[in-house]
Amino acid sequence: MKTTAIICAFNEEETIKNVVTAVSDYFFDEVVVINDGSTDKTDEIIRRITGLHNLKYISLSENKGKGYAMATGIENATGEIIVFIDADLSNLTEEHFSQLISPVFYKKADMVLGQANETLINYDLNPFKSFTGERTLLKKDILPMIDKMKDSRFGVETLINLYYQSEGKKVKYIMLDGLKHPTKFDKTSRPQAMKEFIQEGHQIALTAFKNFDLITSSIKNKLKI
Repeated sequence: MKTTAIICAFNEEETIKNVVTAVSDYFFDEVVVINDGSTDKTDEIIRRITGLHNLKYISLSENKGKGYAMATGIENATGEIIVFIDADLSNLTEEHFSQLISPVFYKKADMVLGQANETLINYDLNPFKSFTGERTLLKKDILPMIDKMKDSRFGVETLINLYYQSEGKKVKYIMLDGLKHPTKFDKTSRPQAMKEFIQEGHQIALTAFKNFDLITSSIKNKLKI
């Protein structure tokens, strides 16, 4: 099966080159990079490496939100297996990619959610691990949600999770040892980080409210189990 890695970036000039290069060095059939209207040097940096043989670069003229960027990536992907990779990671290894892909490739899971273990919260107790940006799924499974994804902004992971639960899909959680993912407090000032947390929380709540039908379907599926 053909594999496509999708990297969505917004103002990630510090890490974007290393992430794209690491992903491109792996055996992905293609790497789709979406620049979501960055105002820093992200665009300039990506354009310097567009010569990578498997790289497809799409630059949005303005910030459309994470959901829109992810949906755009899916629309431009040719692989049957889609792997989403955050643009601000460090210590990415071949083993991480293999862990993310194998369960879906071998049909042991419909979606894989990978959590960096270099975080402040213990993995087993982390209530936010389902919001991770590292996830693998089949393109055919997510296509029905493309339009809703475009309007979901930071509620996109919630939307995808609810949809898979409502469809009774098998989801596998894995820990990606050694992978580092910075917190908002690492990347910006405390006031700005708090502001972003509030905005994202609002978008997540709004997404859940707009898709209450998926919540009820998810509950029904759990009751059947």
